[in-house]
Amino acid sequence: MATTATTTPPATKRHTVVDSPYGPLTLVATDGVLSALYMTDQRHRPPQEAFGVPDPEPFGEAIRQLAAYFAGELTTFEIPLCLDGTPFQRSVWAELLKIPYGETRTYGELAENLGKPGASRAVGLANGKNPVGIIVPCHRVIGASGSLTGYGGGLDRKQRLLAFESGGGGQSGVQALF
Repeated sequence: MATTATTTPPATKRHTVVDSPYGPLTLVATDGVLSALYMTDQRHRPPQEAFGVPDPEPFGEAIRQLAAYFAGELTTFEIPLCLDGTPFQRSVWAELLKIPYGETRTYGELAENLGKPGASRAVGLANGKNPVGIIVPCHRVIGASGSLTGYGGGLDRKQRLLAFESGGGGQSGVQALF
């Protein structure tokens, strides 16, 4: 008896670059759904060729919502996402989406919320691999002491994003937050 193998067609990737107050943002869509938002010089940023062909078509709503966020008019994104990661990473990213605008959580609090109180380091690693920065707000996670810790987009951007969300306009630093 002969067997036949079926294969899933490769995902279609498209990307575009938009300006923001925090530098250019590269948006990537997989099969028309937002799957990545990368900043320049971001840690864990894949090579450019992994983003697919340039095409602004799939990004209209994401661009509109990002513009509203940066204008201070939007505090919660409502954009379908295609997040590729391990089940644990996806659970951490789902927790990030629960952190309200203008608030922060520690890695330990996230681990506790996941029912894994000893996993704060693993939470930090998953947080660092978040493929959709800003929209999945990994910048809202801080160290147990309240200090800023690593951020794939750079600590300066993290500080500015937190200050922006706390009403500090993103220019005055983290003092406006704490």
